[in-house]
Amino acid sequence: MKIQLALDRLTAQECFRIVDATVGTIDWIEIGTGVIKEYGMAIIREMKEKYPNATIVADMKTCDAGKHEATQAFNSGADIMTVMAFASDQTIRETLAIARDYGKRVMIDLLGVDSPKRVEELVAIGVDLVCLHKGKDMQQEGEFASKDLFQLVEGVRGMEVAIAGGINIESASALKGSLVDILIVGSAITASDNPEATCKEIRQSIT
Repeated sequence: MKIQLALDRLTAQECFRIVDATVGTIDWIEIGTGVIKEYGMAIIREMKEKYPNATIVADMKTCDAGKHEATQAFNSGADIMTVMAFASDQTIRETLAIARDYGKRVMIDLLGVDSPKRVEELVAIGVDLVCLHKGKDMQQEGEFASKDLFQLVEGVRGMEVAIAGGINIESASALKGSLVDILIVGSAITASDNPEATCKEIRQSIT
């Protein structure tokens, strides 16, 4: 199981400080939507320049203009970009096509999706990486991941599954052996007094 470090609601300085501390333990570095809105494509370029061998995820949350936004992300050094599942099929096809041209990937964010039928449609389009996502505002309502969330991808083959939404050491441990391939962890690490130690604890809890 991979760990994707989500950098959001942080300054650029904080992002680099946290990555410096955890880069030996994490697998993927996510530049969050809020950070991209604050600093633009520049922070993606800077992160890739500093960590050229790292997998950089640009959380673009693209809804439209897929060809343009995919080109922006991949030209800036992103290896993976995110697109919302409620985007049109055409938007998703265009981002997938650009990703293939660059030798990169697209992660489809399932935030707001409540029917496995949409996941089936995404598979038919060619999607092979999705994110089960309980949004920041929704996390106040209860558990980080309900059974309904997992039912979206049960039985789907040939697809990597990430999960995001308030994941910490305890919930990470509970996901060990599940259908999840990638844990997306944000504030449990970024708000920690010792991000490196917390990251190592999460790694130990899933191995």
